[in-house]
Amino acid sequence: MWFSKKEGAAGPTSQPTTKVTTKHRGDAAEALALAHLVQAGLKLLEANYRTPGRGGGEIDLIMKDQDSTLVFVEVRQRASSSHGGAGASISAAKQRRIVFAARHYLMRYKTLPPCRFDVVLIQGGLGAGQAPGIEWLRSAFDAF
Repeated sequence: MWFSKKEGAAGPTSQPTTKVTTKHRGDAAEALALAHLVQAGLKLLEANYRTPGRGGGEIDLIMKDQDSTLVFVEVRQRASSSHGGAGASISAAKQRRIVFAARHYLMRYKTLPPCRFDVVLIQGGLGAGQAPGIEWLRSAFDAF
């Protein structure tokens, strides 16, 4: 006798399964990073800013620091530190896309404010009973 993957050897189950997707983990990491930054005194201006069209860039959080510096924040989450952890996943290509999106966002300003690119690294699980590590890297990279 064969069983489908949904039924398994015990037969059909009545409990719905909730799959945690990469999107869910990313949203949870961004919420955690936002709370951390707000607690540190930054103000949220925009979340998940995307440039129009294909091939553009996206910025997870755009914040304003207490000294009026615009802060473009990339949030990276990894469950483990294997393969370099969260920080190792920010490639030069990813940085270029973030800078591209930041330049697009800055077109709305008549005079450019001071800006910087920060990264918030979330290392570890985001589930119940788990306390992930948060590392905030101010001025993590420059526009090139």
